[in-house]
Amino acid sequence: MANFARIQPTISAPHAGIPARLSAEPATRPLFCQKIPAGFPSPAADYTEKGLDLNTFMVQHKEASFFFKVVGMSLSGVGILDGDIVLVDHSVTAAHGHYVLAVIDGEYTLKRLYRQHGVVELHPENPAFKPIRLVEGNELQVWGVVTGVVRKLRV
Repeated sequence: MANFARIQPTISAPHAGIPARLSAEPATRPLFCQKIPAGFPSPAADYTEKGLDLNTFMVQHKEASFFFKVVGMSLSGVGILDGDIVLVDHSVTAAHGHYVLAVIDGEYTLKRLYRQHGVVELHPENPAFKPIRLVEGNELQVWGVVTGVVRKLRV
């Protein structure tokens, strides 16, 4: 199945990401209350409203959430790119339309879950990849639901 986007854990333990509960202590950064338009320039306010801790902001179920490094471009159409870190919540029940970390016949992949009218497929968000339709004999395990994406921009 050549159209799998591979998921590479960011630690060496097999089939494991970095548990959110083991991530660093809160590192609150200033959060400016001024909204920043992405169009025309606007003067910024000179004050902050509150702090922002990304762990608190992103992680809803600390014991069941894990960070994984993405390898591949099958979800590039929704802004999940090669090298990004995804937050996957193992406790969320996957539903039609969710982006999931799935295991098909022992191979990991990130795709959008399609489950309608008795048909189960995993859809990419990149036209270069084809949907994966599950047929009798395929073993599917939905490991968790993608709940966040982190990207570090480099200049």
